[in-house]
Amino acid sequence: MENDFERPTREAAAEALNTLHADRERLANTVEAPRLLLVAFGALGAWWVAAAATTDPGSSYEPPTSGWIALAGGLAIAYLIRRETGIRFRVMGARAGWAVAGIVATCLALFSVSLGLVSSDLRWAVTLTSTTAFLITTWLAGVAYRSAIAELHRD
Repeated sequence: MENDFERPTREAAAEALNTLHADRERLANTVEAPRLLLVAFGALGAWWVAAAATTDPGSSYEPPTSGWIALAGGLAIAYLIRRETGIRFRVMGARAGWAVAGIVATCLALFSVSLGLVSSDLRWAVTLTSTTAFLITTWLAGVAYRSAIAELHRD
């Protein structure tokens, strides 16, 4: 069998790589943050922290199932972001990983503070921790998204 494949010249290969790099740059520059989905991450964090107001901390404490529902919701939002923008969250970069870890740590800490407020009969104050969770989670989700865009620039 005869093979009609010809090796490209060094110049042709360099031009093809430059074209691919330019396409990646153009994609990275035109992708806009899906603000509604980033706000959805914030709302999910706020909802999870607010779930502390429905519990009864103490010896008969039963953790709410909202943690698992929030995890499923977070995965669903991540899927929607990937579908809308094409960005895979496996290759977000270290800064995005730290932002996601910050979201989890912040929400856990605020959930614990909320449990303390509920046990002190200050259920109304959970609105403050929930609002804080919303603001911080939305901001850190934006940081993670911008990090993913920066990774597109670096590749």
